[in-house]
Amino acid sequence: MSRDAGLFDRLVEDGRPLLTLTGIALLLSGGFTLFLSMRQEFLPHDIAFLGLSAHELCALAECRIVRFMFHDRVAVGGALIAIAILYLWLAAFPLRAGERWAWWAFAISGVLGFASFLVYRGYGYLDTWHGVATLALIPCFLLGLWRTRGLGGHPAGSPARTAGPPSPLLGRLGRAGLIATGAGMIVAGLVIVTLGSTRVFVPQDLAFMGLSRPELQRINPRLVPLIPHDRAGFGGGLLTIGVLVASCAWFARPSRTFYQALLLAGTAGFGCAIAVHYLVGYTDPTHLGPAWAGAALFYVSATSAWLGER
Repeated sequence: MSRDAGLFDRLVEDGRPLLTLTGIALLLSGGFTLFLSMRQEFLPHDIAFLGLSAHELCALAECRIVRFMFHDRVAVGGALIAIAILYLWLAAFPLRAGERWAWWAFAISGVLGFASFLVYRGYGYLDTWHGVATLALIPCFLLGLWRTRGLGGHPAGSPARTAGPPSPLLGRLGRAGLIATGAGMIVAGLVIVTLGSTRVFVPQDLAFMGLSRPELQRINPRLVPLIPHDRAGFGGGLLTIGVLVASCAWFARPSRTFYQALLLAGTAGFGCAIAVHYLVGYTDPTHLGPAWAGAALFYVSATSAWLGER
């Protein structure tokens, strides 16, 4: 950078600060979502749309509708935190080191994540806060991608971890398990996005609430348009995390920081998504089974890869 570079150039440098800022924004958004969910509070535009506060809705159906809605929101919050952790690691380490795959991981996951905002619009509900935050964050993210486009000493199609001696069998098996975990998240995210934007509910959801879809619509005709917002958001987040986990497992060089970031992200994502079900009493084994299986595969694979590559 030249000595007479302007203030803006000095602040954004090669673009990584903008991508780091995106990660920080997602981290704060996820934390705020968890905070509101723990307090069981709706946002002002939710209340305006429904004509009901969370407290008023909680008086109906033994509060199961509210608990169901917040179980989705906690899962969304955990997904945002997981994405944020991986984004911060990508910007601080592989992208800084000029590893081209990290740029592609940002680009592909970002497109999928931001696009998921549009999925639930067909139901007629616009989360204005989410919309404004998305519109504010997209330019920051895109400019960060643009400024970092020239970084990269490794071709996007060549795993950076192949440089150096091959990993022991335990490490290779662990990496394969992480790739499988990421692929499973991608499939699960696509299924949830599809269901969230079409059927909205699976049978276990309605059984937990003790209500049919027509009964929900009779309680408030705007409940069904509102609920896909969080469901599609979680599906989009899961899809994004899957892309990040799979790409990191394939390309990332073995390092302590990589496995620390991976385990922190996995704990935030799986921890929130699984724990909230027990907190609200939604413990149907067929519903939770895939999440537990994914978590087990993730932790066994991450631990195996870390031990095998030390």
